[in-house]
Amino acid sequence: MKRVVSLWLAAATTLALGAMPASAQDYPSRPISMLVPFAPGGTTDVLARILAEAMGKELGQNVIVENVGGAGGRTGTERVIKAAPDGYTVLFGNMGPMAASKALFKDQRYDPRVDLAPVGLVADVPMVMAASKKSGITDLKTFIARIRSEGEKVTFGTAGYGATSDMAPNLLTHQLGMKATIVPYQGAGPAIRDLTGGFVDSVIDQTATMLPLHQGGAITALAVTGPRRLPQAPDLPTFAEAGLPEFTMTVWNALAVPKGTPPAIVDRLVGALNASLSSAFLQKRFDELAVPTPPAETRGPAPLAKLMATEVDRWAVVFKDVPKP
Repeated sequence: MKRVVSLWLAAATTLALGAMPASAQDYPSRPISMLVPFAPGGTTDVLARILAEAMGKELGQNVIVENVGGAGGRTGTERVIKAAPDGYTVLFGNMGPMAASKALFKDQRYDPRVDLAPVGLVADVPMVMAASKKSGITDLKTFIARIRSEGEKVTFGTAGYGATSDMAPNLLTHQLGMKATIVPYQGAGPAIRDLTGGFVDSVIDQTATMLPLHQGGAITALAVTGPRRLPQAPDLPTFAEAGLPEFTMTVWNALAVPKGTPPAIVDRLVGALNASLSSAFLQKRFDELAVPTPPAETRGPAPLAKLMATEVDRWAVVFKDVPKP
């Protein structure tokens, strides 16, 4: 009897132990959904599509970008959080829904530090402030003077409340102690279309969407929000060079999965992400958009978890006194 029980326990243990690694070893066995919590056409969407192509090659499966916009990126982020933790739904988000939204919304239903399992940093992207051609503004000092004189008549188009393109003008006007009108759109694409059409005076967005428009002459780029000039647009001054040294803001984009995703699957995604970031294909595409790839020491789950925690605290201070919807 003891021998039968022992054999049964041994067989059950073998099956139990074998089942777990088998799922990880087989992963991925079908296409992966890379969910972008913003409308198509914005920087996060552009970068996600480049990364999806690169990671698809590394994983041997299609990685399909799905856009689920709304609520400043929270709608899509919540969908990922509620998805099965099996590695087939991944979030390509940014500092908005992955950190700052806790300071921006009263009804936040998730904590990114608790409900997401970090995979890794993808990019830390400078932003470009641009004016419409119809505004007649050609430099940052003139633009600030117009805000000073016209106040809320000056308009900023954004991808929606809580998006990074919304955070930037709010941070700028807060630091200036001035008021302007912030116009939220359903995504960066519509905001930028109205910028090129002259329906809003300015947009501050990431380099991936703004530089092609600047290089094509569709907008008037005024300054770069990062600490240094961009090799891809050496004519653009930094905010410090343009007379506003206190304003800097770069946008980090990152990959995460639902809490509870098996470590072996997270490791598989981490490996594919690192290989993709080191690939000539991705580096060339990112370089064309003035998007730097993160150095090795800032990649991986641990550095991203630390960054998310730090950013939650940072934006809580910045937006402490800003009215929240």
